Amino acid sequence: MSKVISIGEVMVELSRGADGRYGLSFGGDTFNTAVYLARAGVETAYATALGDDPYSESIQAAASAEGIDIRHMVRVVGRTAGLYLIDTDARGERSFTYWRDSSPARDLFELPNWEATAERIIETSVIYLSGITLALYSNTGLGRLLATLEFARERGSRIVFDGNFRPAGWGGDIARARAVYAQALKRTSIALPTFDDETRLWGDASPAATAERLATFGVPEVVVKNGAEGALVMAGGASQFVPIPRPVEPVDTTAAGDSFNAAYLAARLDGQAPGPAAEAGHVLAGQVIRHRGAILPRQANA
Repeated sequence: MSKVISIGEVMVELSRGADGRYGLSFGGDTFNTAVYLARAGVETAYATALGDDPYSESIQAAASAEGIDIRHMVRVVGRTAGLYLIDTDARGERSFTYWRDSSPARDLFELPNWEATAERIIETSVIYLSGITLALYSNTGLGRLLATLEFARERGSRIVFDGNFRPAGWGGDIARARAVYAQALKRTSIALPTFDDETRLWGDASPAATAERLATFGVPEVVVKNGAEGALVMAGGASQFVPIPRPVEPVDTTAAGDSFNAAYLAARLDGQAPGPAAEAGHVLAGQVIRHRGAILPRQANA
């Protein structure tokens, strides 16, 4: 039985290199976190739906090679995996172009065997998902996911949620996004938001405002990531600022937050306090943003 199950979408990733050419890989926010969790030695599974195309086969192979449990990466006949392109500017900031409207991942909780996926999630100690995960599903799928999270929480599972708000994923419907996020946050044990995203969705004026707002949902542990400004950790009724260890000139900021989340969660599962866990998050994120693409080469992550 895996200790963590991550829920979301894995896509084919094409990332433009310094020579202008695109290199092929695979990524997706919760998948990136799953990879870095597995590399940290955490037993990790991934729940999604893929197609029966060769790229979906390669995604499963890549996940398996990372040590991720792929038994709940469901294959759907006649469908293909989603695709996205990453371009980066001179500062390492990235922009994305997606082809994912018909991705089978959107139907994970409406497929004929969705109950088996839900049962697997309920049995896992830690469940990891993001705002991008929530944006995938129809109202029916969301209802089933939220019910699954509630059952899991009642059985003692911890829910870890990264807000990761992307307006395009919600079709500009901020009211719907807020309502769905509120339901997820009511079930959340650890929140790992990024301040810029929270400002876009909720209008927060500061990381402290974000942490305080999330506490009103009953979230007992909050880490507000704020890029080069460090992170604000609120847990056990106390708050602390955790700065980055040293400035880093980014090459590509893709998966900075995803990798931070993985290192933070791995450290917490290993018994470390929130402050040192955030320091571990900064270290891994600093390594990731010095390379192109979401996933570090194995030798760079050693």
